[in-house]
Amino acid sequence: MNKINLKELTLHHYPIHARDKIRYRDTDRQGHVNNSIFSTFIETGRIEFLYNPDNNLIIDSTFVIAHIEMDFISEITWPGQIDIGTAVTKVGNSSIHLIQGLYQNNKLMATAESVIVRVDEKTKKPRALSIIEKEFLLQHHPILL
Repeated sequence: MNKINLKELTLHHYPIHARDKIRYRDTDRQGHVNNSIFSTFIETGRIEFLYNPDNNLIIDSTFVIAHIEMDFISEITWPGQIDIGTAVTKVGNSSIHLIQGLYQNNKLMATAESVIVRVDEKTKKPRALSIIEKEFLLQHHPILL
């Protein structure tokens, strides 16, 4: 897959959606949401997908972040909510590459790219994804027209 320009994506390009509430305590002295909270919103989107019991991805395993990068595009303000889009761009032996976008009132506020590794809960070592799991994950590519 060619490199996707995340700044050109709308929420509708992402096959996985989540929503989070902006809390007053998330704001800083400048009156906008603190940059550290952006990671919490990204986490909400990632966790609601990966740890959804219907997906059967977490049986005797968990996920760890191997890499994450985020671009801050615009300030998020209180009150309101954040819509989180998530898509899978690549699946490795035990790794999952995700892209995500944060939207407030349909406006892009931040993007993130991450690599998540599935880890066996007992051994703490990477645990391979099955062919069925890989096929399931690959069904969640960005919706590009």
